[in-house]
Amino acid sequence: MAKVYARRVSIAAGAAAALVGTLVFSGQSAQAAPPSPPGAATARSYLAALKEQPEGPQDGYSRDKFPHWIDQGKNCNTREVVLKRDGTNVQQDSGCAAVSGKWVSPYDGATWTKADDLDIDHVVPLSEAWKSGAAQWTTARRQELANDLTHSQLIAVTDNLNQEKGDKDPAKWLPPKTSYRCEYARMWVWVKHEYGMTADSAEKAALKKILDGC
Repeated sequence: MAKVYARRVSIAAGAAAALVGTLVFSGQSAQAAPPSPPGAATARSYLAALKEQPEGPQDGYSRDKFPHWIDQGKNCNTREVVLKRDGTNVQQDSGCAAVSGKWVSPYDGATWTKADDLDIDHVVPLSEAWKSGAAQWTTARRQELANDLTHSQLIAVTDNLNQEKGDKDPAKWLPPKTSYRCEYARMWVWVKHEYGMTADSAEKAALKKILDGC
């Protein structure tokens, strides 16, 4: 039955998030990573197509304008779904909180056995999104970005690294694990492409340099 679900996830993109949730909550083995981004060649074409312009102002930004960790069913929210998805042997209590498991943070390769040591990173930070076009979106669209399980926007990582990253774009911050930077650039470009966000010149240059070396 797990193979049937996996096949449906790959075919029915529009229902991907719901199906991932079904896999997670039924206790079956879901993918232990965000959805795979396009390959480097496609990412380069997406990057070239991103509208280049300076970041907009931070004025009016609030994380509350990106409602996140919304209910995903079975008494679980988005954070808990990602913790289950990105870990191995994750056990959850009746409230869906992860009480045990193992997680390997792709940003630095560190291994953790306590969920409290992990943050769920928004690959394209919410503040960055705000300055790249989301200030003009509806709240529903911002909520979609902040809880996106269909694209490579959410990932469980070492909490200190997520805090170090803050709202920096790839011109200012990259994962310390250099072998993951190609994947990270592909993830970033995919999300910005899918949501029609803009990119500033330094950001595009940094991403191009990474993708050209993939």
